[in-house]
Amino acid sequence: MSQRAKIADVAKAAGVSTTTVSRIINGHYDKMTPETRKRVEAVIKELNFVPLASAQRLRVNKSNTIGVLVGDISNPFSSLLAKGIDVVLKEAGYDIILMNTNNDLETEKRALTSLYHQQVDGIIIQPNAGHFTQFETIANSEVPIQMVDREVWDLPSEIGAVTSANKDACYRLGKILVDRGYDNIIAVSAHYAEASGQIPRLAGLEAAANDYGLSYHDIETRGHDFEWLSTTFTQQLARLTGRTAVISLMGPVLFDILKITKEHHLSFPDDFGLISFDDWEWSRYVGDGIFLLKQDMELMGNYAARKVLAQIDNKKSGAGTTLLPVQIIDRPSI
Repeated sequence: MSQRAKIADVAKAAGVSTTTVSRIINGHYDKMTPETRKRVEAVIKELNFVPLASAQRLRVNKSNTIGVLVGDISNPFSSLLAKGIDVVLKEAGYDIILMNTNNDLETEKRALTSLYHQQVDGIIIQPNAGHFTQFETIANSEVPIQMVDREVWDLPSEIGAVTSANKDACYRLGKILVDRGYDNIIAVSAHYAEASGQIPRLAGLEAAANDYGLSYHDIETRGHDFEWLSTTFTQQLARLTGRTAVISLMGPVLFDILKITKEHHLSFPDDFGLISFDDWEWSRYVGDGIFLLKQDMELMGNYAARKVLAQIDNKKSGAGTTLLPVQIIDRPSI
């Protein structure tokens, strides 16, 4: 069937009432079985149904609002991203509706539906979902969307995105480590989102290790407490021979590594080299400074905002992925 399916069509095909369909598209599942929800959602996808309106409807009236979804508003980098978006949009006469998905797939899905109902003129998404199926309904509704920061693995070429050159930066780091006499890499990561920006970083580090003859090890912290990390980290470090570089792939992980260093009376670069992907402009004061791979999150937000504005003005604009460089800040921790 075409995109012009109505709520009654969904209800009939699924064998439920229109009230049940309405509750599902609004995220209210408490009065139905999981089987009913699954059946209705399958019909919604099959009929390419867009809630409350046809996917072909003309959005005549502009709301002058843009929806912005961030994965974790408590993370300073999400806040900087939102700030960069807001600066550009305010200059263009737009307000933003900022929503926090808490790196949760269901929350992200409900937030997208909510923004569509509020008839925003576009949506900028720091995605949690790694697959584009999460965003297909919104994309089919012709609401301009832009992905930012994290990479959706199967993103269609006609959908816009802005992210950092994560993989390339981490690959280039491999050459730096070899030149400085390192033999091993320990990457410490924490995947809180399905589409985590740490995934391409890990891929870059592993590729560099393979090409430059370094031994490579990844410690994933999600689901484990600090004591587990402390034990795992120190045991892994003790097993390795030669010089080891430890790479924190997100800010909060760096705090844990610094705590482990203090508790076990370790030091860098004597016991291991320390590198961090991003910080909050404070790591220069730790020892003689920590070697950084640094993204400009405000600039990333600027780009995403400009691309969604271009898409609003011309639906053919704003497609493709924009890669922003990662700055290497050389400090004495390696």
